[in-house]
Amino acid sequence: MMSNEWEWAIAPNEQQHQQRIALIREISYEMTDLIGEEDLVNQAQRIGKQGKALSLNISSGGMLLLMESAPEVDRVFRVHVPTPITKAKTPTLAEVRWVREVPFLVHNSLYFVGLKFLF
Repeated sequence: MMSNEWEWAIAPNEQQHQQRIALIREISYEMTDLIGEEDLVNQAQRIGKQGKALSLNISSGGMLLLMESAPEVDRVFRVHVPTPITKAKTPTLAEVRWVREVPFLVHNSLYFVGLKFLF
């Protein structure tokens, strides 16, 4: 019996999503660990894990990534958001809100990761 891997739960909510813009680019990230809720920028500490992901879309509230490993929900990243000027990258803090495995790969898993910008 085959399971339908495309059936992802959709939870109704009152959240309104901003307009998303396609942004398909390689981005770099650093995983961080927050030590408090005051002044997120100054209290983020690097814990060493760095990597690359593929951005798929972006809005003023967050972005969608395609990643080779599944981060924990609520994990905070410092993502280097690409800008129109190719040499400029804007680092910003973002929190993982959800993770979904891409359902049709056979050997290696890939994950859709929804991020919410923290400021």
